[in-house]
Amino acid sequence: MAEAPEAGIDIEALENEGDIAADYIEGLLDIADFDGDIDMDVEGDRAMVSVVGATLDELIGDDGEVLEALQELTRLAVHRATGERSRLMLDIGGYREGRRKVLFQIGTEAANKVKESGEIHPLEPMTPFERKVVHDAVAAAGLRSESEGEEPNRYVVVHPAD
Repeated sequence: MAEAPEAGIDIEALENEGDIAADYIEGLLDIADFDGDIDMDVEGDRAMVSVVGATLDELIGDDGEVLEALQELTRLAVHRATGERSRLMLDIGGYREGRRKVLFQIGTEAANKVKESGEIHPLEPMTPFERKVVHDAVAAAGLRSESEGEEPNRYVVVHPAD
């Protein structure tokens, strides 16, 4: 279910991105002989494409590595078709949604530690998706966080309230 459109967001363009991505992913699934249903949605300012099915673990990989690679390939396919950079989010088998819940909890717990101790608290390296969820959780707890380091070892540092 799409959220109410925010000012300046081109829902039609995002839906087009989702359609291009869904076609690309469907082609990959056919080539690899995987069964999966594809759902497309727009959430906030990005297209969301989800693949659901029984045997998709190989498409997720260890710690979501294959999923990340597939998302980048899908973004490239969308870019090639539209000429525009895509922020499309790909989920397979509900992996990202489950991971989002865990990460939000990690961010909330880190914020609580910082509130108690008054000390900055660095977290383990994370992907851009993971860092974004943690930043959102920290902000929801009323604190500030920053990403530090270089990819692939960028990590979130939670700071006490000013």
